Amino acid sequence: MDCVRRLPAITLTALLVTTGCTSESTQRREAVDRSPSTTGITVLARGLQAPWGIAFLPDGSALISERDTRVIKQLQPDGSVRIVQRVSEADASGEGGLLGIAVAKTYSQDRLVYAYYTTGEDNRIARFQLGGRPQPIVTGIPVSGIHNGGRLAFGPDGYLYAGTGDAAERGRSQDRSSLGGKVLRMTTEGKPAPGNPSPDSLVWSLGHRNVQGLAWDNKGRLFAPEFGQNRFDEVNLIKPGNNYGWPDVEGRGGGGAFTDPLVTWGTQEASPSGAAILDQTLYVACLRGERLYQVAIDAQGRLGRPQALLVGQYGRLRHVAAARDGSLWILTSNRDGRGDPIDADDRVLRLDLPGDAER
Repeated sequence: MDCVRRLPAITLTALLVTTGCTSESTQRREAVDRSPSTTGITVLARGLQAPWGIAFLPDGSALISERDTRVIKQLQPDGSVRIVQRVSEADASGEGGLLGIAVAKTYSQDRLVYAYYTTGEDNRIARFQLGGRPQPIVTGIPVSGIHNGGRLAFGPDGYLYAGTGDAAERGRSQDRSSLGGKVLRMTTEGKPAPGNPSPDSLVWSLGHRNVQGLAWDNKGRLFAPEFGQNRFDEVNLIKPGNNYGWPDVEGRGGGGAFTDPLVTWGTQEASPSGAAILDQTLYVACLRGERLYQVAIDAQGRLGRPQALLVGQYGRLRHVAAARDGSLWILTSNRDGRGDPIDADDRVLRLDLPGDAER
């Protein structure tokens, strides 16, 4: 844990670099972390173990899931951290474990929290009150050592959405009877939400490889980053019933029955995980690319030219979330078995962006 220090204000241009840069060394990241004038970042907490999801409570604190320890921690704005939930049923093997987390819009009344996690048999979604026993509401999401998806988020329509992966079997993404390789939409009880393409199915969209980011703009449009294989990572505009092509297409060029992505990156530049939208700007946290992308959204839902922030400064970035005060909270993921951690890792970072006029 790190005491909160508000760092000197900076202009956005001081954070931006062109795309295509490679990650910095551990020594460089240590130097940057010690130099507030070059980062403009507040470190809210240190010493976490592969944090994966973040969800804000009405009091302004945040719940953070740790993939491998299978615990949920509560982080206060003053930097204090405590464990508030253990999900012992979760199986932290490979890329699995305790993954996404979401807080019910009715939390003030029912105190319900939702989590997506891996077991020895499946990926599943459960709900619970903090300290209580998780009650599964969706089971049977395909599981593997890789491509488990895992992001959970409530949409502006009040329904719960989940991003899933193909769990290392490509054919699942095009199989409408499988929950793998999909974006799912459900009621708070885990039933197909009214208006789904098939009334008896949770499937909202299909043809995905591994979705770990879900974010809505102020017009209610859903944007989802997606991991590619060897060529192109993507950001897609998700529409009900649309097919996004995997495994037949990676990146653009589907046409016909397949929907093209709005933005693609080379896989070395991204590996996009969590996403947030703030003031009609999309932010995407990247793992292999070790950066936070910023992409403007226009009135028609098109995306502008991506710009990269924080390249190589904090290592792998798992998730970004928009706090109620207008800041962005970012989770690093350097202790996930693929990073190059320093003593401070993993961290929760706060990024205060300049005002609209400066952006």
